[in-house]
Amino acid sequence: MKVLFSSMSRFEPYVLALLRIVTAYAFLLNGTTKLFGIPQSIHPMPEPFTFMWFGSLLEVILGVMLLIGFQTRLAAFLCSGMMAVAYFGFHAQLDNFWLPLNNEGEAAVLYCFIFLYLWVRGSGAWSIDKEMYLPIHSRH
Repeated sequence: MKVLFSSMSRFEPYVLALLRIVTAYAFLLNGTTKLFGIPQSIHPMPEPFTFMWFGSLLEVILGVMLLIGFQTRLAAFLCSGMMAVAYFGFHAQLDNFWLPLNNEGEAAVLYCFIFLYLWVRGSGAWSIDKEMYLPIHSRH
């Protein structure tokens, strides 16, 4: 089996980039639906300048940064922290603390750990970070 899957490592930067892009897009949509109603949601938009409004604004800004791979590690670190706050502050309660399925915190937990992984691993392929930090002699 080791031989069968050993060649898969060449795809790692691209799969990492896909993980970053797809996660960032879904995260970004959480912010745009709360701030602009795009896409439409049954949930009401937050009042301007409230805690939820600032969180939504950060979802949009950091979501765009992650989507294009700009300052990926910084954005991912901040997003991971935001999602930890979302889980512990809004979802987890004493009677269902360890049950994200029951407290509707599954997305927050998954986002938290995906962003934590992106903080450690970086952006992968197809990112502005990748272009900005290439040695000068390898740019075309």
